[in-house]
Amino acid sequence: MDMKQPSMDREARGEDTGALTPAVDVYEDEKGITVKADLPGVSKEDLSIRIEGETLAVEGRVKLGETRQLRSVYSEVRHALFKRTFVLSRDLDTLKIDAALRNGVLTLTIPKIEQAKPRRIQVRAE
Repeated sequence: MDMKQPSMDREARGEDTGALTPAVDVYEDEKGITVKADLPGVSKEDLSIRIEGETLAVEGRVKLGETRQLRSVYSEVRHALFKRTFVLSRDLDTLKIDAALRNGVLTLTIPKIEQAKPRRIQVRAE
């Protein structure tokens, strides 16, 4: 069976030419922020999360193995690199980041520092 490749750029074909940008959702409440990033096919071992100054960097690599009994006729995804960076507010406590990877979705929970959390001021009556 002969199959022609459709016209697409090298990155879309999964060639290691650069990084793909994962889709993210960012939520905020009074306690902090939650970042959810789509990283399909990335395992915990192939995931790197770093803080450098005020920058949060997320990087994940997908490695799909080939089956010895099968000959590849057409392949769009073999190896992919996901990268995304964020500049974080100084109101966030980067020492207390919690990270969880489940079903291809990375969830980062970053709490606010105590001074940045909303608080109620009591008024004295005189």
